[in-house]
Amino acid sequence: MSQTQTPDQDPVFQLKGSMLAITVLELARNNLEGLDRQLAAKVAQAPNFFSNTPLVLALDKLPAGEGAVDLPGLMRVCRHHGLRTLAIRASRIEDIAAAIAIDLPVLPPSGARERPLEPEPEVKKPEPAPAPPPPPEPSIRPTKIITTPVRGGQQIYAQGGDLVVVSSVSPGAELLADGNIHVYGAMRGRALAGIKGNTRARIFCQQLTAEMVSIAGQYKVSEDLRRDPLWGAGVQVSLSGDVLNITRL
Repeated sequence: MSQTQTPDQDPVFQLKGSMLAITVLELARNNLEGLDRQLAAKVAQAPNFFSNTPLVLALDKLPAGEGAVDLPGLMRVCRHHGLRTLAIRASRIEDIAAAIAIDLPVLPPSGARERPLEPEPEVKKPEPAPAPPPPPEPSIRPTKIITTPVRGGQQIYAQGGDLVVVSSVSPGAELLADGNIHVYGAMRGRALAGIKGNTRARIFCQQLTAEMVSIAGQYKVSEDLRRDPLWGAGVQVSLSGDVLNITRL
């Protein structure tokens, strides 16, 4: 360290992108008593699922005639059942104002398709009689090959292996693979390779015009990709440490 340099000049933090699994509780009616009863029933079925689960409260699908939501009361009900509210998603002015009043982040209404999430009931089964262990499943599964265009709103997952798309991928479509992803056409949607932490996974595409590319949770979105000189070219994407590298095919 030079004589003029002070400890305050040393970097003390970094901003990094990450893919996190967040549960969304989409409220269909403004009924805290009903919510409390129904959450209690869910917790009874799968108590481990509701243990300190991060949550986004979605209020943007409430019917227009519903009254103002008691946001602190709603958060207390959720917290009582193990759900920790990180933010709300809202469009009504009164809901946004209520969140701002308690310093709770507000997310815009979502246009993405979200699949319903039902925790599987935890059923205690009697211990079976000892049996010989089954043969281990292969760690690598056959490559999943898609020969038709992948349209917006579609999600395709290659579990345990690679995903090959021999056609184009439209905006709003999502490709996921535990291994590599190959796209032999225009890549306009989202491609997430190595989603279970495989840092050696790669993404190959003939034309990089993606909304997002990600390997093992590290990602770049279209705003970053457009600044790359290889935007629109045939590329491969790899991961070094926590940095995504884009090189020409």
